[in-house]
Amino acid sequence: MNNDITANVTGVQRQTRGVVKPTSVQEVRDIVLQARRDGVPLYPISTGLNWGYGSRAPVTDDNRVVDLSGMNRILNADEISVDNPVAVIEPGVTQAQLFRFLQEHCPELSFNVTGSGKDTSLLGCALDRGVGYFGPRYEDVFGLEAVLGTGEVLKTGFRRLGEQSPLAHAHPHGLGPILDGLFFQGNAGIVTSACLQLRPRRPREVAVSLSLRRTEDLGELINVLARLKRDGLLTSVTHIGNKARNQSTLMHGITDYLIESCALTPEKARTEAEHALDMLAPYEWSSLAAVTGNRGQVRAAVREIRRRTNRLARLVVLTEGMLSLGQAVLKPLRFLPKARASAAAIHAMRPLHRLALGEPTDVPIQNLLWKFGHPNRRAQELDASRCGLLFVNPALPLDGALAAKTVAGMEAVAREYDHVIYMTLNIETPTSMVAVINLLFDRTNAEEVERAHACADALLEHMIQAGLSPYRARADMMNQLISADDPYWNNVRSIKGVVDPDNIIAPGRYSPL
Repeated sequence: MNNDITANVTGVQRQTRGVVKPTSVQEVRDIVLQARRDGVPLYPISTGLNWGYGSRAPVTDDNRVVDLSGMNRILNADEISVDNPVAVIEPGVTQAQLFRFLQEHCPELSFNVTGSGKDTSLLGCALDRGVGYFGPRYEDVFGLEAVLGTGEVLKTGFRRLGEQSPLAHAHPHGLGPILDGLFFQGNAGIVTSACLQLRPRRPREVAVSLSLRRTEDLGELINVLARLKRDGLLTSVTHIGNKARNQSTLMHGITDYLIESCALTPEKARTEAEHALDMLAPYEWSSLAAVTGNRGQVRAAVREIRRRTNRLARLVVLTEGMLSLGQAVLKPLRFLPKARASAAAIHAMRPLHRLALGEPTDVPIQNLLWKFGHPNRRAQELDASRCGLLFVNPALPLDGALAAKTVAGMEAVAREYDHVIYMTLNIETPTSMVAVINLLFDRTNAEEVERAHACADALLEHMIQAGLSPYRARADMMNQLISADDPYWNNVRSIKGVVDPDNIIAPGRYSPL
Protein backbone atom coordinates (compact mmCIF):
# COMPACT_ATOMS: atom_id res chain seq x y z
CA MET A 1 0.00 0.00 0.00
CA ASN A 2 0.97 3.68 -0.40
CA ASN A 3 3.18 4.91 2.47
CA ASP A 4 1.89 8.49 2.29
CA ILE A 5 0.88 9.54 5.82
CA THR A 6 -2.58 10.45 4.53
CA ALA A 7 -3.21 7.05 2.90
CA ASN A 8 -6.29 5.66 4.61
CA VAL A 9 -9.21 3.28 4.31
CA THR A 10 -11.44 5.80 2.49
CA GLY A 11 -9.08 5.68 -0.50
CA VAL A 12 -8.80 9.50 -0.55
CA GLN A 13 -5.33 11.01 0.01
CA ARG A 14 -4.07 14.58 0.25
CA GLN A 15 -0.79 16.33 -0.46
CA THR A 16 0.66 17.71 2.79
CA ARG A 17 3.49 19.97 3.93
CA GLY A 18 4.84 17.40 6.38
CA VAL A 19 4.13 16.62 10.04
CA VAL A 20 4.96 18.37 13.30
CA LYS A 21 4.64 16.63 16.68
CA PRO A 22 4.30 19.04 19.59
CA THR A 23 4.52 17.79 23.17
CA SER A 24 3.33 20.90 25.02
CA VAL A 25 0.81 23.72 24.79
CA GLN A 26 3.60 26.22 24.19
CA GLU A 27 4.87 24.18 21.23
CA VAL A 28 1.34 24.11 19.76
CA ARG A 29 1.13 27.86 20.21
CA ASP A 30 4.51 28.34 18.49
CA ILE A 31 3.33 26.17 15.57
CA VAL A 32 0.17 28.26 15.17
CA LEU A 33 2.06 31.55 15.27
CA GLN A 34 4.54 30.25 12.69
CA ALA A 35 1.65 29.14 10.48
CA ARG A 36 0.22 32.64 10.62
CA ARG A 37 3.55 34.01 9.46
CA ASP A 38 4.17 31.56 6.62
CA GLY A 39 0.53 31.05 5.58
CA VAL A 40 0.65 27.23 5.72
CA PRO A 41 -2.63 25.84 7.11
CA LEU A 42 -2.58 23.29 9.94
CA TYR A 43 -4.53 20.07 10.28
CA PRO A 44 -4.56 18.74 13.87
CA ILE A 45 -5.01 15.05 14.58
CA SER A 46 -5.09 13.28 17.93
CA THR A 47 -3.82 9.78 17.13
CA GLY A 48 -4.84 9.77 13.45
CA LEU A 49 -7.04 6.68 13.76
CA ASN A 50 -10.30 8.28 12.66
CA TRP A 51 -10.96 5.26 10.42
CA GLY A 52 -13.68 5.54 7.81
CA TYR A 53 -13.79 9.34 8.14
CA GLY A 54 -10.36 10.22 6.74
CA SER A 55 -7.86 9.15 9.41
CA ARG A 56 -4.94 11.60 9.04
CA ALA A 57 -6.06 13.10 5.71
CA PRO A 58 -6.96 16.82 5.78
CA VAL A 59 -9.99 18.20 3.97
CA THR A 60 -7.77 20.18 1.57
CA ASP A 61 -4.27 19.78 0.14
CA ASP A 62 -1.11 21.51 1.37
CA ASN A 63 -1.82 21.42 5.11
CA ARG A 64 0.86 20.78 7.69
CA VAL A 65 -0.36 17.90 9.88
CA VAL A 66 -0.12 18.58 13.62
CA ASP A 67 0.20 15.17 15.29
CA LEU A 68 -0.86 15.50 18.95
CA SER A 69 -0.28 11.86 19.90
CA GLY A 70 2.80 12.86 21.93
CA MET A 71 0.59 14.95 24.21
CA ASN A 72 -0.70 11.95 26.13
CA ARG A 73 -0.73 12.87 29.80
CA ILE A 74 -3.52 12.45 32.33
CA LEU A 75 -2.94 15.81 33.93
CA ASN A 76 -4.71 15.19 37.25
CA ALA A 77 -3.70 11.55 37.69
CA ASP A 78 -3.09 11.97 41.43
CA GLU A 79 -6.54 13.46 42.04
CA ILE A 80 -8.85 10.93 40.35
CA SER A 81 -11.05 8.97 42.74
CA VAL A 82 -14.60 7.72 43.22
CA ASP A 83 -15.34 11.08 44.81
CA ASN A 84 -13.60 13.00 42.03
CA PRO A 85 -14.57 11.12 38.85
CA VAL A 86 -13.01 13.46 36.29
CA ALA A 87 -9.86 12.90 34.22
CA VAL A 88 -8.14 15.94 32.71
CA ILE A 89 -6.58 14.50 29.57
CA GLU A 90 -4.53 15.58 26.59
CA PRO A 91 -5.55 14.61 23.02
CA GLY A 92 -3.05 11.75 22.76
CA VAL A 93 -4.60 9.82 25.68
CA THR A 94 -6.09 6.62 24.28
CA GLN A 95 -8.87 4.31 25.38
CA ALA A 96 -6.35 1.62 26.35
CA GLN A 97 -4.20 4.07 28.31
CA LEU A 98 -7.10 5.37 30.42
CA PHE A 99 -8.51 1.86 30.93
CA ARG A 100 -5.14 0.58 32.21
CA PHE A 101 -4.77 3.61 34.48
CA LEU A 102 -8.20 3.12 36.03
CA GLN A 103 -7.70 -0.63 36.45
CA GLU A 104 -4.50 0.05 38.37
CA HIS A 105 -5.45 3.13 40.36
CA CYS A 106 -9.24 3.30 40.62
CA PRO A 107 -11.01 0.16 39.33
CA GLU A 108 -14.32 1.41 40.72
CA LEU A 109 -14.42 3.86 37.80
CA SER A 110 -14.91 3.35 34.08
CA PHE A 111 -15.60 5.59 31.09
CA ASN A 112 -17.72 5.78 27.97
CA VAL A 113 -15.92 3.38 25.60
CA THR A 114 -16.42 2.98 21.85
CA GLY A 115 -15.76 0.04 19.54
CA SER A 116 -13.28 2.07 17.51
CA GLY A 117 -10.14 0.42 18.90
CA LYS A 118 -7.90 0.53 21.95
CA ASP A 119 -5.44 3.09 20.60
CA THR A 120 -7.96 5.66 19.41
CA SER A 121 -8.03 9.06 21.07
CA LEU A 122 -10.67 9.81 23.67
CA LEU A 123 -10.76 13.52 22.87
CA GLY A 124 -10.49 13.11 19.10
CA CYS A 125 -13.57 10.89 19.07
CA ALA A 126 -15.51 13.13 21.46
CA LEU A 127 -14.73 16.30 19.50
CA ASP A 128 -16.04 14.64 16.32
CA ARG A 129 -19.18 13.63 18.26
CA GLY A 130 -18.53 9.92 18.29
CA VAL A 131 -20.99 7.62 20.05
CA GLY A 132 -19.85 5.51 22.98
CA TYR A 133 -21.55 2.54 24.59
CA PHE A 134 -23.11 4.73 27.29
CA GLY A 135 -24.09 7.76 25.23
CA PRO A 136 -22.78 10.51 22.97
CA ARG A 137 -19.12 11.15 23.79
CA TYR A 138 -19.47 14.93 23.61
CA GLU A 139 -21.63 14.81 26.75
CA ASP A 140 -18.60 13.54 28.70
CA VAL A 141 -16.29 16.45 27.84
CA PHE A 142 -16.11 19.96 29.30
CA GLY A 143 -13.57 22.53 30.43
CA LEU A 144 -11.52 22.65 27.23
CA GLU A 145 -8.11 24.21 26.76
CA ALA A 146 -7.45 25.24 23.15
CA VAL A 147 -4.99 27.26 21.10
CA LEU A 148 -7.03 29.49 18.80
CA GLY A 149 -6.06 30.41 15.27
CA THR A 150 -4.80 33.72 16.66
CA GLY A 151 -2.32 31.91 18.92
CA GLU A 152 -4.29 32.82 22.03
CA VAL A 153 -4.84 30.06 24.62
CA LEU A 154 -8.51 29.81 25.65
CA LYS A 155 -9.89 27.82 28.57
CA THR A 156 -13.65 27.26 28.67
CA GLY A 157 -16.04 26.88 31.58
CA PHE A 158 -14.52 27.44 35.00
CA ARG A 159 -11.08 26.28 33.88
CA ARG A 160 -10.66 29.95 32.96
CA LEU A 161 -10.34 30.60 36.72
CA GLY A 162 -7.16 28.53 36.81
CA GLU A 163 -6.43 24.89 37.49
CA GLN A 164 -6.33 25.49 41.27
CA SER A 165 -9.94 26.71 41.40
CA PRO A 166 -12.20 24.13 43.08
CA LEU A 167 -14.62 24.66 40.19
CA ALA A 168 -12.09 24.13 37.36
CA HIS A 169 -12.63 20.40 36.91
CA ALA A 170 -16.05 20.13 38.53
CA HIS A 171 -18.67 22.45 37.06
CA PRO A 172 -19.25 21.66 33.38
CA HIS A 173 -20.74 24.93 32.13
CA GLY A 174 -19.08 27.92 33.78
CA LEU A 175 -20.61 31.39 33.60
CA GLY A 176 -21.87 33.06 30.44
CA PRO A 177 -22.07 31.68 26.87
CA ILE A 178 -20.76 28.12 26.54
CA LEU A 179 -17.89 28.31 24.07
CA ASP A 180 -17.09 24.58 24.11
CA GLY A 181 -19.27 24.08 21.04
CA LEU A 182 -16.77 25.97 18.88
CA PHE A 183 -14.48 22.93 19.08
CA PHE A 184 -16.97 20.08 18.61
CA GLN A 185 -17.05 19.38 14.87
CA GLY A 186 -15.41 22.76 14.49
CA ASN A 187 -12.08 24.26 13.49
CA ALA A 188 -11.76 27.28 15.75
CA GLY A 189 -8.54 26.05 17.31
CA ILE A 190 -6.46 23.09 18.46
CA VAL A 191 -7.72 21.46 21.66
CA THR A 192 -4.80 20.63 23.95
CA SER A 193 -6.67 19.21 26.97
CA ALA A 194 -10.17 18.76 28.41
CA CYS A 195 -12.04 17.33 31.38
CA LEU A 196 -13.56 13.89 30.80
CA GLN A 197 -16.31 12.64 33.08
CA LEU A 198 -15.76 9.11 34.38
CA ARG A 199 -18.46 6.65 35.41
CA PRO A 200 -18.80 4.66 38.62
CA ARG A 201 -19.05 0.92 38.09
CA ARG A 202 -22.31 -0.50 39.40
CA PRO A 203 -22.57 -3.57 41.66
CA ARG A 204 -24.30 -5.56 38.91
CA GLU A 205 -23.63 -5.10 35.17
CA VAL A 206 -25.17 -7.35 32.53
CA ALA A 207 -25.55 -7.20 28.76
CA VAL A 208 -28.94 -7.89 27.23
CA SER A 209 -29.17 -9.23 23.68
CA LEU A 210 -32.43 -9.19 21.75
CA SER A 211 -32.83 -11.04 18.43
CA LEU A 212 -35.76 -9.79 16.35
CA ARG A 213 -37.82 -12.71 15.08
CA ARG A 214 -39.47 -10.97 12.10
CA THR A 215 -37.71 -8.32 10.03
CA GLU A 216 -41.00 -6.49 9.42
CA ASP A 217 -41.21 -5.76 13.16
CA LEU A 218 -38.03 -3.64 13.20
CA GLY A 219 -39.91 -0.36 13.59
CA GLU A 220 -41.99 -1.69 16.47
CA LEU A 221 -38.90 -3.05 18.24
CA ILE A 222 -37.21 0.35 17.95
CA ASN A 223 -40.22 2.02 19.55
CA VAL A 224 -40.22 -0.49 22.41
CA LEU A 225 -36.48 -0.02 22.97
CA ALA A 226 -36.96 3.75 22.91
CA ARG A 227 -39.50 3.53 25.71
CA LEU A 228 -37.19 1.22 27.68
CA LYS A 229 -34.44 3.84 27.39
CA ARG A 230 -36.72 6.68 28.44
CA ASP A 231 -37.88 4.64 31.42
CA GLY A 232 -34.28 4.10 32.51
CA LEU A 233 -34.40 0.32 32.13
CA LEU A 234 -31.69 0.14 29.46
CA THR A 235 -28.78 2.10 30.90
CA SER A 236 -26.53 2.25 27.83
CA VAL A 237 -26.84 3.04 24.15
CA THR A 238 -28.77 0.23 22.46
CA HIS A 239 -26.93 -1.06 19.39
CA ILE A 240 -29.17 -2.77 16.82
CA GLY A 241 -27.05 -4.50 14.19
CA ASN A 242 -28.14 -6.07 10.93
CA LYS A 243 -27.15 -9.64 10.07
CA ALA A 244 -24.26 -8.60 7.83
CA ARG A 245 -22.78 -6.46 10.62
CA ASN A 246 -23.31 -9.01 13.41
CA GLN A 247 -21.98 -11.98 11.48
CA SER A 248 -18.93 -10.10 10.19
CA THR A 249 -18.12 -9.04 13.76
CA LEU A 250 -18.19 -12.64 15.02
CA MET A 251 -16.70 -14.47 12.02
CA HIS A 252 -13.02 -13.87 12.74
CA GLY A 253 -13.24 -14.86 16.41
CA ILE A 254 -15.18 -18.04 15.67
CA THR A 255 -12.86 -19.09 12.86
CA ASP A 256 -9.70 -18.44 14.88
CA TYR A 257 -11.03 -20.48 17.80
CA LEU A 258 -11.85 -23.42 15.52
CA ILE A 259 -8.34 -23.32 14.06
CA GLU A 260 -6.31 -22.71 17.23
CA SER A 261 -8.36 -24.54 19.87
CA CYS A 262 -9.99 -27.27 17.80
CA ALA A 263 -7.17 -28.00 15.29
CA LEU A 264 -9.39 -27.53 12.23
CA THR A 265 -7.90 -26.56 8.89
CA PRO A 266 -8.65 -22.97 7.79
CA GLU A 267 -11.00 -24.24 5.08
CA LYS A 268 -12.95 -26.50 7.45
CA ALA A 269 -12.95 -23.83 10.14
CA ARG A 270 -14.49 -21.27 7.80
CA THR A 271 -17.19 -23.71 6.70
CA GLU A 272 -18.03 -24.61 10.29
CA ALA A 273 -17.98 -20.93 11.29
CA GLU A 274 -20.57 -20.13 8.63
CA HIS A 275 -22.80 -22.95 9.86
CA ALA A 276 -22.29 -21.79 13.46
CA LEU A 277 -23.33 -18.24 12.57
CA ASP A 278 -26.45 -19.47 10.77
CA MET A 279 -27.34 -21.45 13.88
CA LEU A 280 -26.42 -18.86 16.51
CA ALA A 281 -27.26 -15.59 14.72
CA PRO A 282 -30.05 -16.50 12.31
CA TYR A 283 -32.08 -13.30 12.57
CA GLU A 284 -31.75 -10.19 10.43
CA TRP A 285 -31.56 -7.80 13.40
CA SER A 286 -30.10 -8.22 16.90
CA SER A 287 -29.54 -5.65 19.62
CA LEU A 288 -27.12 -5.32 22.51
CA ALA A 289 -27.42 -3.02 25.52
CA ALA A 290 -26.32 -2.86 29.14
CA VAL A 291 -28.45 -3.01 32.27
CA THR A 292 -26.71 -1.83 35.42
CA GLY A 293 -27.58 -1.19 39.04
CA ASN A 294 -27.75 -3.24 42.21
CA ARG A 295 -28.89 -6.85 41.98
CA GLY A 296 -32.51 -6.06 42.70
CA GLN A 297 -32.64 -3.23 40.17
CA VAL A 298 -31.06 -5.35 37.42
CA ARG A 299 -33.31 -8.32 38.15
CA ALA A 300 -36.44 -6.14 38.02
CA ALA A 301 -35.27 -4.31 34.88
CA VAL A 302 -34.51 -7.54 32.99
CA ARG A 303 -37.91 -8.94 34.00
CA GLU A 304 -39.66 -5.84 32.63
CA ILE A 305 -37.55 -5.80 29.44
CA ARG A 306 -38.45 -9.43 28.86
CA ARG A 307 -42.16 -8.73 29.39
CA ARG A 308 -42.19 -5.84 26.91
CA THR A 309 -40.11 -7.51 24.18
CA ASN A 310 -41.13 -11.19 24.47
CA ARG A 311 -43.60 -10.99 21.57
CA LEU A 312 -41.00 -9.51 19.22
CA ALA A 313 -37.59 -10.89 20.10
CA ARG A 314 -35.59 -13.62 21.78
CA LEU A 315 -33.84 -12.27 24.88
CA VAL A 316 -30.51 -13.51 26.22
CA VAL A 317 -28.85 -12.10 29.34
CA LEU A 318 -25.05 -12.23 29.24
CA THR A 319 -22.67 -11.97 32.19
CA GLU A 320 -18.96 -12.66 32.39
CA GLY A 321 -19.68 -15.50 34.83
CA MET A 322 -22.16 -17.14 32.47
CA LEU A 323 -19.76 -16.93 29.53
CA SER A 324 -16.89 -18.36 31.61
CA LEU A 325 -19.07 -21.22 32.80
CA GLY A 326 -20.31 -21.94 29.27
CA GLN A 327 -16.80 -22.08 27.90
CA ALA A 328 -15.63 -24.37 30.72
CA VAL A 329 -18.53 -26.78 30.18
CA LEU A 330 -18.16 -26.85 26.40
CA LYS A 331 -14.36 -27.11 26.21
CA PRO A 332 -14.15 -30.91 26.80
CA LEU A 333 -17.05 -31.46 24.39
CA ARG A 334 -15.41 -29.82 21.38
CA PHE A 335 -15.41 -33.13 19.49
CA LEU A 336 -19.19 -32.54 19.06
CA PRO A 337 -19.93 -30.06 16.22
CA LYS A 338 -22.70 -28.19 18.10
CA ALA A 339 -20.64 -27.90 21.28
CA ARG A 340 -17.66 -26.77 19.21
CA ALA A 341 -19.78 -24.11 17.49
CA SER A 342 -21.15 -22.84 20.80
CA ALA A 343 -17.69 -22.71 22.40
CA ALA A 344 -16.38 -20.77 19.40
CA ALA A 345 -19.30 -18.34 19.57
CA ILE A 346 -18.68 -17.66 23.27
CA HIS A 347 -15.00 -17.06 22.52
CA ALA A 348 -15.96 -14.51 19.85
CA MET A 349 -18.61 -12.84 22.02
CA ARG A 350 -16.56 -12.30 25.18
CA PRO A 351 -14.58 -9.21 24.09
CA LEU A 352 -17.77 -7.67 22.66
CA HIS A 353 -19.59 -8.34 25.92
CA ARG A 354 -16.75 -6.70 27.86
CA LEU A 355 -16.85 -3.76 25.44
CA ALA A 356 -20.53 -3.22 26.23
CA LEU A 357 -19.57 -3.00 29.91
CA GLY A 358 -16.61 -0.65 29.54
CA GLU A 359 -13.48 -2.49 28.35
CA PRO A 360 -12.03 -1.28 25.01
CA THR A 361 -11.14 -3.87 22.37
CA ASP A 362 -9.53 -4.09 18.93
CA VAL A 363 -11.81 -6.94 17.82
CA PRO A 364 -13.94 -4.94 15.31
CA ILE A 365 -10.77 -3.65 13.62
CA GLN A 366 -9.09 -7.06 13.75
CA ASN A 367 -12.11 -8.49 11.96
CA LEU A 368 -11.52 -6.08 9.09
CA LEU A 369 -7.81 -6.92 8.92
CA TRP A 370 -8.69 -10.62 8.88
CA LYS A 371 -11.37 -10.16 6.24
CA PHE A 372 -8.91 -8.45 3.90
CA GLY A 373 -6.09 -10.91 4.50
CA HIS A 374 -3.69 -8.58 6.31
CA PRO A 375 -0.68 -10.54 7.61
CA ASN A 376 -1.23 -9.51 11.25
CA ARG A 377 -4.01 -8.17 13.45
CA ARG A 378 -2.43 -4.93 14.74
CA ALA A 379 -5.32 -2.48 14.62
CA GLN A 380 -3.01 0.46 13.96
CA GLU A 381 -2.18 -1.06 10.57
CA LEU A 382 -5.71 -0.79 9.21
CA ASP A 383 -4.83 2.19 7.00
CA ALA A 384 -1.90 0.18 5.57
CA SER A 385 -4.10 -2.80 4.65
CA ARG A 386 -6.23 -3.48 1.56
CA CYS A 387 -9.35 -2.68 3.55
CA GLY A 388 -11.55 0.05 2.14
CA LEU A 389 -14.09 1.57 4.51
CA LEU A 390 -16.54 4.45 4.07
CA PHE A 391 -19.03 5.67 6.65
CA VAL A 392 -22.34 7.29 5.69
CA ASN A 393 -24.18 7.84 8.97
CA PRO A 394 -27.59 9.54 9.08
CA ALA A 395 -29.04 11.00 12.26
CA LEU A 396 -32.66 9.96 12.81
CA PRO A 397 -35.51 10.88 15.11
CA LEU A 398 -36.42 8.10 17.51
CA ASP A 399 -39.31 6.97 15.33
CA GLY A 400 -39.44 3.26 14.50
CA ALA A 401 -41.49 3.59 11.30
CA LEU A 402 -39.22 6.29 9.87
CA ALA A 403 -36.09 4.35 10.87
CA ALA A 404 -37.36 1.17 9.18
CA LYS A 405 -38.27 3.15 6.05
CA THR A 406 -34.81 4.77 6.00
CA VAL A 407 -33.11 1.39 6.40
CA ALA A 408 -35.09 -0.09 3.50
CA GLY A 409 -34.29 2.92 1.29
CA MET A 410 -30.57 2.82 2.04
CA GLU A 411 -30.43 -0.92 1.41
CA ALA A 412 -32.17 -0.43 -1.96
CA VAL A 413 -29.65 2.26 -2.98
CA ALA A 414 -26.73 0.03 -1.98
CA ARG A 415 -28.07 -2.87 -4.05
CA GLU A 416 -28.01 -0.66 -7.16
CA TYR A 417 -24.23 -0.45 -6.68
CA ASP A 418 -23.84 -4.12 -5.82
CA HIS A 419 -23.01 -3.32 -2.18
CA VAL A 420 -24.08 -4.90 1.07
CA ILE A 421 -24.26 -2.33 3.82
CA TYR A 422 -23.07 -3.15 7.32
CA MET A 423 -25.37 -1.25 9.63
CA THR A 424 -25.91 -0.54 13.31
CA LEU A 425 -28.78 1.58 14.60
CA ASN A 426 -27.73 3.26 17.85
CA ILE A 427 -30.36 4.61 20.22
CA GLU A 428 -28.20 7.25 21.85
CA THR A 429 -30.57 9.83 23.35
CA PRO A 430 -34.22 9.75 24.52
CA THR A 431 -35.29 11.49 21.30
CA SER A 432 -32.81 10.46 18.60
CA MET A 433 -30.75 7.69 17.11
CA VAL A 434 -27.98 7.40 14.55
CA ALA A 435 -27.40 4.81 11.85
CA VAL A 436 -23.76 3.76 11.50
CA ILE A 437 -23.53 2.48 7.93
CA ASN A 438 -20.29 1.31 6.42
CA LEU A 439 -19.33 0.17 2.96
CA LEU A 440 -16.44 -2.27 2.59
CA PHE A 441 -14.29 -2.62 -0.53
CA ASP A 442 -10.82 -3.65 -1.68
CA ARG A 443 -8.70 -0.52 -1.83
CA THR A 444 -6.26 -2.11 -4.29
CA ASN A 445 -9.05 -2.49 -6.87
CA ALA A 446 -9.69 0.82 -8.67
CA GLU A 447 -13.14 -0.27 -9.85
CA GLU A 448 -14.19 -1.16 -6.31
CA VAL A 449 -12.93 2.17 -4.96
CA GLU A 450 -14.85 4.10 -7.61
CA ARG A 451 -18.05 2.07 -7.10
CA ALA A 452 -17.89 2.40 -3.31
CA HIS A 453 -17.58 6.18 -3.51
CA ALA A 454 -20.38 6.36 -6.07
CA CYS A 455 -22.53 4.30 -3.71
CA ALA A 456 -21.63 6.54 -0.76
CA ASP A 457 -22.57 9.63 -2.78
CA ALA A 458 -25.89 8.06 -3.74
CA LEU A 459 -26.61 7.15 -0.10
CA LEU A 460 -25.87 10.73 0.94
CA GLU A 461 -28.16 12.10 -1.78
CA HIS A 462 -30.94 9.69 -0.73
CA MET A 463 -30.52 10.85 2.85
CA ILE A 464 -30.69 14.55 1.94
CA GLN A 465 -33.77 14.03 -0.25
CA ALA A 466 -35.47 12.50 2.79
CA GLY A 467 -34.74 15.64 4.83
CA LEU A 468 -32.02 13.93 6.86
CA SER A 469 -28.34 14.62 7.42
CA PRO A 470 -25.24 12.75 8.57
CA TYR A 471 -24.39 13.29 12.23
CA ARG A 472 -20.67 13.01 11.43
CA ALA A 473 -18.86 13.65 8.16
CA ARG A 474 -15.86 12.19 6.34
CA ALA A 475 -13.09 14.59 5.39
CA ASP A 476 -13.77 13.94 1.70
CA MET A 477 -17.51 14.75 1.91
CA MET A 478 -17.32 18.17 3.62
CA ASN A 479 -17.77 20.06 0.36
CA GLN A 480 -20.99 18.13 -0.33
CA LEU A 481 -22.52 19.18 2.98
CA ILE A 482 -21.18 22.65 3.74
CA SER A 483 -21.97 25.73 1.67
CA ALA A 484 -21.40 29.42 2.35
CA ASP A 485 -24.79 30.02 0.70
CA ASP A 486 -26.45 28.38 3.71
CA PRO A 487 -27.10 31.04 6.40
CA TYR A 488 -26.08 28.60 9.14
CA TRP A 489 -22.69 27.81 7.64
CA ASN A 490 -22.18 31.44 6.70
CA ASN A 491 -22.55 32.35 10.38
CA VAL A 492 -20.13 29.56 11.32
CA ARG A 493 -17.58 31.09 8.96
CA SER A 494 -18.13 34.55 10.46
CA ILE A 495 -17.48 33.26 13.98
CA LYS A 496 -14.39 31.37 12.82
CA GLY A 497 -13.11 34.61 11.28
CA VAL A 498 -12.90 36.12 14.76
CA VAL A 499 -10.90 33.31 16.43
CA ASP A 500 -8.97 32.23 13.32
CA PRO A 501 -8.76 35.26 11.04
CA ASP A 502 -6.23 33.66 8.68
CA ASN A 503 -8.23 30.41 8.34
CA ILE A 504 -5.17 28.33 9.20
CA ILE A 505 -6.79 25.68 11.42
CA ALA A 506 -8.20 22.78 9.35
CA PRO A 507 -9.68 24.83 6.50
CA GLY A 508 -12.90 23.32 5.17
CA ARG A 509 -13.49 21.06 8.18
CA TYR A 510 -17.10 21.64 9.27
CA SER A 511 -16.78 25.20 7.96
CA PRO A 512 -16.87 26.86 4.53
CA LEU A 513 -13.50 27.49 2.92
